[in-house]
Amino acid sequence: MMQNVHLAPETDEDDLYSGYNDYNPAYDTEDLENDTVFQQAIRTSHGRRPPSKTSLASSMGRPVTGAIQDGVTRPMTAVRAAGFTKAALRGSAFDPLGQSRGPAPPLEVKNKDSPEEKIRQLEKKVNELVEESCIANSCGDLKLALEKAKDAGRKERVLVRQREQVTTPENINLDLTYSVLFNLASQYSANEMYAEALNTYQVIVKNKMFINAGRLKVNMGNIYLKQRNYSKAIKFYRMALDQIPSVHKEMSYFAVGDREKMKKAFQKLITVPLEIDEDDKYISPSDDPHTNLVIEAIKNDHLRQMERERKAMAEKYIMTAAKLIAPVIETSFAVGYDWCVEVVKASQYVELANDLEINKAITYLRQKDFNQAVETLKMFEKKDSRVKSAAATNLSFLYYLENEFAQASSYADLAVNSDRYNPSALTNKGNTVFANGDYEKAAEFYKEALRNDSSCTEALYNIGLTYKKLNRLDEALDCFLKLHAILRNSAQVLCQIASVYELMEDPNQAIEWLMQLISVVPTDSRALSKLGELYDSEGDKSQAFQYYYESYRYFPSNIGVIEWLGAYYIDTQFCEKAIQYFERAALIQPTQVKWQLMVASCFRRSGNYQKALDTYKDIHRKFPENVECLRFLVRLCTDIGLKEVQEYATKLKRLEKMKEIKEQRIKSGRDSSGGPRGRREGSAGSDSGQNCSASSKGEQLSAKLRALPGTNEPYESSSHKEIDASYVDPLGPQVERPKTAAKKRIEEDDFADEELGDDLLPE
Repeated sequence: MMQNVHLAPETDEDDLYSGYNDYNPAYDTEDLENDTVFQQAIRTSHGRRPPSKTSLASSMGRPVTGAIQDGVTRPMTAVRAAGFTKAALRGSAFDPLGQSRGPAPPLEVKNKDSPEEKIRQLEKKVNELVEESCIANSCGDLKLALEKAKDAGRKERVLVRQREQVTTPENINLDLTYSVLFNLASQYSANEMYAEALNTYQVIVKNKMFINAGRLKVNMGNIYLKQRNYSKAIKFYRMALDQIPSVHKEMSYFAVGDREKMKKAFQKLITVPLEIDEDDKYISPSDDPHTNLVIEAIKNDHLRQMERERKAMAEKYIMTAAKLIAPVIETSFAVGYDWCVEVVKASQYVELANDLEINKAITYLRQKDFNQAVETLKMFEKKDSRVKSAAATNLSFLYYLENEFAQASSYADLAVNSDRYNPSALTNKGNTVFANGDYEKAAEFYKEALRNDSSCTEALYNIGLTYKKLNRLDEALDCFLKLHAILRNSAQVLCQIASVYELMEDPNQAIEWLMQLISVVPTDSRALSKLGELYDSEGDKSQAFQYYYESYRYFPSNIGVIEWLGAYYIDTQFCEKAIQYFERAALIQPTQVKWQLMVASCFRRSGNYQKALDTYKDIHRKFPENVECLRFLVRLCTDIGLKEVQEYATKLKRLEKMKEIKEQRIKSGRDSSGGPRGRREGSAGSDSGQNCSASSKGEQLSAKLRALPGTNEPYESSSHKEIDASYVDPLGPQVERPKTAAKKRIEEDDFADEELGDDLLPE
């Protein structure tokens, strides 16, 4: 057994690693310049001769790489390289890429008429139409977007039919079908074609093959919300919430009212790293010009802009989440805001804490708790300039709403001094100056606000109002037209444009802009009454009646509209229809005898004398010292032959006697004032009285009606206007009304009754 064991001799002291530096002399590169064979090989084709049969052997006794042994070429490496085989013959050419096999066969030509190719091209066209529809929508061309969406829907249906003929139904592209239907529904909704949008959404929702299609019920709820169908909107929102899968339940902590999970989610939100550089990086540490140039170059480069956008997006999400959960995570919204503020202060978004405090004050304001809002905002008076300016701006706004213009001006000054480039502060300062009547100075503040922020629409609107006050109507119109280009559907802007055109005495343009206004707010009673007024001033009574009547339908308490409608029916000899309007006016202004006398006169004019008599008696009970009511009672009782005529006549004489004594006392008081001045005044009064006696009945009545309160004055029971001796029967022969642009008023000279004669006029 031991015969095959060879022990190393003890005298062998050779190095264990000997032999590793031995190599074949053929690989010695130091003497290549003196090697005649090598030099001949590189100069001639000697190196391309077939290898000799003798092979080089290494010093270790193994074949040299590439040598031929036993008829087989040894591989180049331990792992067989491409192009080599074990059975390679000696002398075979090196061809690792297989070029010796010749060129590849030509590609197969596609058959454009094949069903598969037609389907592929049609699918590409559908995708292009969907993309074009989305692009048109983003550019504001909603009509084109809808047309493209409809075209995509038609071609997608053709595509489905062709697929069913060629392949199995399982190969239908459901994602493409979903995209086409969803885009079509979205375009219908954008074009306010809500019925079509709902039908398209229903097609998607009812198809069980579409995964998570139930979420689209949120979109359907949004449509019902726009239609003011709140019950259905709530129903679809709940259905959408019920269909949220369990893996997405984190999205609805607020909806399910889970306070603790809302808090945890908010804490996770504020721990998300922004991974952006600090602002200190963009502050030059020295006066080195080269360094300063580099910093200036990177201050607003694309990377810096991306950082700003990321930070703004993060702050927006945090503020939105805080405002959403603060009112519900604690017993009161104030405690909830305090919790959010403390959490934010302990995070990297510490500067948002002040913004949350200001939002807390705004929430107080929305709840009409002005005192708490003011107290919260006053805490920022000693903060840094940005926060101080924001708080002072809101305080100025609050005091302005409460008509405390001195306080509003003081805080507006504080806001402007803290941040001269704050457009809201400059606008509020302009408002306080505007309230004091200094319109030129107010315009300067508004202009400065626009210079700081050209998108400040409040400042542009207020400049228009200022120019309107200064009677610079062309400049005012220019401001409002610019604002209309920004806010296309702003009712306030449309109203101001119409008002300016009316002041410029261009009623046709005013009417045109008011028509646009009622297309935006079709139930605005003031806009409708203004349209009626303009048509009336143009002499178009039928159109005026239409808009006045629409205004009355939406707001049946406007005295001016009621008055015009009653007068219109009297003009057209429909006194019975006028009664309902004067009765409503009497309900609105029960202390104004004018309306009740109108009702009685309408009854008398329509031939219902008994109802007229009962109405006059009721008026006499409420207003026993009204002379006109007694005069009509005397006349009616005389015509009907009632015994009460003597009683009413006695009361009438007594009141007339009292009135005569009162007038004599007033006259004697003027005469006793003494001096030529008093006599001149008395003479003037006498002349005036003579002129009145010589004037027409209509002029006298019109002068008396000026004592009546205007239609835009509050109709309170404490009115001190004297109206007793200024009314005559309203249903006599008609006198032509003056054509004015002002609101149509019922003048007493319009309805002077010639039957009663001049003896019924007040002296």
